[in-house]
Amino acid sequence: MSSSKSQHYPFTEIESKWQNNWTEQGLYNTDLSKADKKLYTLVMFPYPSGDKMHIGQWYNYGPTDTWARLKRMQGYNVFFPIGYDAFGLPAENFAIKHKIHPAVSTEKNIKYFRNQFKQIGSMIDWNSEFATSDPEYYKWTQWLFLKLYKKDLAYRKKAPVNWCPKCSTVLANEQVIDGLCERCDTEVTKKDLTQWFFKITAYADRLLDDHKKIDWQNKTVTMQKNWIGRSVGSEIIFKEQQTGERLPVFTTRADTLFGVTYMVLAPEHPLVQKITTPDYIDKVKDYQNQARKVSEIDRMSAIRKKTGVFTGAYCINPINGDRVPIWIADYVLLTYGTGAVMAVPGHDQRDWEFASRFDLPIKPVITPEGKSEIDLSEQAFEDYGVMINSGAFDGLTSSDGKIRVTEKLAEMELGESTVNFRIRDWLISRQRYWGAPIPIVFCPECGEVPVPENELPVLLPEIDDFSPTEEGESPLARVNGFVNVKCPECGKESRRSTETMDTFVDSSWYFLRYCDPQDHDKPFSADLVKKWLPVDFYVGGAEHAVTHLIYARFITKCLCDMGYIDFDEPFLKVRHQGIITSNGAKISKSKGNIINPDEFIEKFGSDTFRIYLMFMGSYRDGGDWDDSGITGVARFLGRVYRILEKHLPGIKAARSIDYNNIESTDSELRYYLNHTIKKVGADIHTLDFNTAVAALMEFLNVLSKRSEVEDKSDLFNYSLLKYIQLLAPLAPHFAEEFWSRIGYKDSIFNGSWPEYDPGAMITETITMVAQINGKLRASFEVAKDIGGEDFLNLVKNDERISKHIEGKSIIKEIFVPGKLANIVVR
Repeated sequence: MSSSKSQHYPFTEIESKWQNNWTEQGLYNTDLSKADKKLYTLVMFPYPSGDKMHIGQWYNYGPTDTWARLKRMQGYNVFFPIGYDAFGLPAENFAIKHKIHPAVSTEKNIKYFRNQFKQIGSMIDWNSEFATSDPEYYKWTQWLFLKLYKKDLAYRKKAPVNWCPKCSTVLANEQVIDGLCERCDTEVTKKDLTQWFFKITAYADRLLDDHKKIDWQNKTVTMQKNWIGRSVGSEIIFKEQQTGERLPVFTTRADTLFGVTYMVLAPEHPLVQKITTPDYIDKVKDYQNQARKVSEIDRMSAIRKKTGVFTGAYCINPINGDRVPIWIADYVLLTYGTGAVMAVPGHDQRDWEFASRFDLPIKPVITPEGKSEIDLSEQAFEDYGVMINSGAFDGLTSSDGKIRVTEKLAEMELGESTVNFRIRDWLISRQRYWGAPIPIVFCPECGEVPVPENELPVLLPEIDDFSPTEEGESPLARVNGFVNVKCPECGKESRRSTETMDTFVDSSWYFLRYCDPQDHDKPFSADLVKKWLPVDFYVGGAEHAVTHLIYARFITKCLCDMGYIDFDEPFLKVRHQGIITSNGAKISKSKGNIINPDEFIEKFGSDTFRIYLMFMGSYRDGGDWDDSGITGVARFLGRVYRILEKHLPGIKAARSIDYNNIESTDSELRYYLNHTIKKVGADIHTLDFNTAVAALMEFLNVLSKRSEVEDKSDLFNYSLLKYIQLLAPLAPHFAEEFWSRIGYKDSIFNGSWPEYDPGAMITETITMVAQINGKLRASFEVAKDIGGEDFLNLVKNDERISKHIEGKSIIKEIFVPGKLANIVVR
């Protein structure tokens, strides 16, 4: 046993004992037929794409398990399932790197993950377990595709996509960082491919409006609202001067139409090649090639330097007949709006910066109310005001002007009021092997033909070469036995789709499958889903706000509209954990900076590791990993272990004590007991784990002081008994061990959470603070008349303080009654 273990307690034996015991009992298997006081608790399931669960994933699952344990002890019927998001590029790349089939590597990694989850001591219901790469699962992912296809919510079209030449696949916008592939750092290009899309835009209004139905963090809701980007405005038709081609633009500021001094098209706009004059064709083509290398996210950046080139063409402003030059610039996206922007540099800062750089006219057409002129030499005036230099519309307010100008354009059949959305349809095609094959056959006679449902799943064939073809097709295109099939409708020779689905399709409905993952005849049990869904509490990374979380909402609404479920929001309450970084960088397999928790668990134990993760800072904020503080938590649990062992006989006797019959004059202990019960429960509920741990440490100091004077009172022993229960959600193995030692036969997690006495908390207490070298380190609720010696002893025995004075010399101790203590060290 290491020296760390000797200072700690025999955690290896204790944790192994109770993990096996819980498994043998099936303690955490939920009877889903009983849904009284149900609490469906879920953590975003992991990608088993590497060989181990890293510390960031532990940070997701461990604390949420603590929350779920509290709720179980508070009487809720908790369902806490687990699965594996097993398909996708990361798993495929891992398999290629290690020269192993992804099915083999994924199953191997899942076994390791499963052992790590048990090592956490999690209360997972293992009856619910599945992986999205199981044919019995992706059969129903394909079924989902067919249902959307039949409702015209799945379709194909040609579109420019982010393409990584090294990975040979399409990338989502979120996977392109500074123009490079996030996984291999290869420069990303644009490629025109015929792709499959889900029509999420058809649900844009409901995705926005239904935020009022759910309890999500404001930041997440705001991210989704901005991503959906609903704008009420006008569509205005400009016409190219030479060809007469119509150039529709969308604007929310029709009142500024008289201030248009140039037009900007997206480099990919189909009219660019047609209207560009011979003198400018080479510059335009060069610019288009450069624009293909920039991600859409970077192109939309407000701080990025504006670039563009003139096409040599002009269009006509419909409101005043002005001749307007047409430019192309990459800050305009073909996939957003119409791919064309009327530029008003006097009243849009982005247009002002572009015009200033390329010496284009800047014309004022809006002025602040009460002023006849506006200075645009330093920046654009973007606020509402009064129209000027706008002909018959002069003097109108911006609000009235937008309406009147649009009405005039409608009379001319060159404009109308409309609503625009920023969100684009969901591109689901992937040109890779390890994913759910798209269940479509291409027949030369019948066209696109869905695979009949009774022929699902379309199974992935066994192959050895996972690299895409030179044409950028999926490796499935090389498998003749997979590709060449008979048309399900006419029987003619046809070709099967060789693309696989985006893994976000797999995760868009997985929470429904947990209720009965062994069902062979339907995707989910309608009866159990009706009892247990929607998910009550969902925890995961905020980075999924505009991907998984919005896709799951979309699919849920689709299934509700089709009549398969009776709710249209999947997750009632969503909370996000912070991100644990390593030397300032996000921990990820692709960055090669994984911190494996196994070595810390071997040295300190699972419970110690769990508590330290929760104690290191705010769960919502996360932080940079630093293992130096874990020894303090180890000492804390060691102190708890020793005080409980010392007083075991008294704690056993306390089982029969009724709190209401305890006679004691120790009002301070009575206060701390009830204060800690209330605070630990409330703080775990709100995911403020660090302050819950701090409260237990503070209470331990109070108990230790009484242990030193051999307190044998009923209140003291009763307090130790309750302490075990308070510690249970945070250190489950530890608490279960002592619960058993004091004579309980049933699990502590089948018992109830302690109740507090509000009357005992009405006492003369104050908040005092502790400083080290004048820097605030902790605050304490203490008796109003506490003396300097008692307060300093309390402070120095607290883990929040002791770690700052360990190994240092105390030069001076300053005590200010009723306010603070300051310990000067060097």
